[in-house]
Amino acid sequence: MGVRTFPGNPEIPLKLRKNARARRMTLRISRVDGAVTLTIPRGVSERDALAFAAEKQGWVVGHLSKQASPEQVGPGQTLTVGGRSFDIVAGDAKRLRVVEQQISVPMPIEKGRVHLQAWLKEQARAELTRASDHYAARLGRRYTKLTLRDTRSRWGSCSSAGALMYSWRLILAPKAVLEYVAAHEVAHLQEMNHSAAFWNVVNQLYGPHKDARDWLRHEGPKLHRFRFDA
Repeated sequence: MGVRTFPGNPEIPLKLRKNARARRMTLRISRVDGAVTLTIPRGVSERDALAFAAEKQGWVVGHLSKQASPEQVGPGQTLTVGGRSFDIVAGDAKRLRVVEQQISVPMPIEKGRVHLQAWLKEQARAELTRASDHYAARLGRRYTKLTLRDTRSRWGSCSSAGALMYSWRLILAPKAVLEYVAAHEVAHLQEMNHSAAFWNVVNQLYGPHKDARDWLRHEGPKLHRFRFDA
């Protein structure tokens, strides 16, 4: 149905979505990128839907004010990578360099961000491959392939064909969280569901996982605030 806006400074985009199966109007705010979506059931006019949204404007503005603002990554910032803290500095070389706890990125910064994102993906692939191999071996199962994406709706998945997919941004999470996600997805190689049997497998592979799940629920969306646009 398109995009409208809430008035303000700046204006807030409002995505309208028709859903014939919806029983009532709902207004949702993405915890990942702050996108505001208004779901409209069959039989409700756009005018009435926008009036409903206008009544919730204060709630929307207040909720968005609590979310982390996007950050273009660059020199002067600190990133946690694989559980280690690194200072980002401007470098004088053509390639990214990592020395102890310092990441030196090439200039101009637009180029540096591209190099930094590529390096982060390399680290993510190495760590997630290691963790997946470890848990798959313990389970006595094999996965068919491992891919990385910048997913916003999930941190990982396992297909019926045994293909694992992970968000590369997990490399920015605490190491225990990355390990949990790997164990979770590998457990699906045996149980393609979220039954009690599945969680028993997760417990066998990883152990108590409440803290890791809570971290993903409350802190995970903040990993998407980091921007590496050229």
